[in-house]
Amino acid sequence: MSDPSSFTLFSGGAQGAEAFFGRQAEARGVQEVNYTFEGHKIERTRGIRVLTPEELARKDVSLTYVSKLLSRKFSDAHQIRMVLRTIMYQVDSGLEVFVVGSIKEDQTVNGGTGWGAEFAKICNKPLFVFNQDDGVWYKWSQERWEKIEAPVITKSHFTGTGTRFVNKAGETAIAELFARSFS
Repeated sequence: MSDPSSFTLFSGGAQGAEAFFGRQAEARGVQEVNYTFEGHKIERTRGIRVLTPEELARKDVSLTYVSKLLSRKFSDAHQIRMVLRTIMYQVDSGLEVFVVGSIKEDQTVNGGTGWGAEFAKICNKPLFVFNQDDGVWYKWSQERWEKIEAPVITKSHFTGTGTRFVNKAGETAIAELFARSFS
């Protein structure tokens, strides 16, 4: 097993899956970086990294592009734009990406979490999703989702993100991921 203190979780510290990832990291001695922006309310206070307006501007992305990629409409609200930008920092920082959410029929992940998964695909990063709908882990194979048994965190810099509406199965999946990786 690897030394947990040599690993860093990159996340957003938001309520739900991200906060649960953070609590698991803290309990296991894994370092934690939570990207946020001025005025954003998040649950985690450990490892806060407030992005400057200049840093956020560097990650601007067309909402038309994101909406088309995810087959859903994203409003042009300031808050949504800022959250999408912080997600890009999370994914950029991790060498592998773990997501808790719901995989839709069109192969995207539901909600804003879907942008993190799609950006990981674009960046060609190892991408794992725990699908709360069927309680199964999946890995992106460059073309489709493939069921896998139980992933392990193998990269010293990894991303953990997901739905605000994490259920008990999602929490258990995150806890077991950390247990397999750092026990």
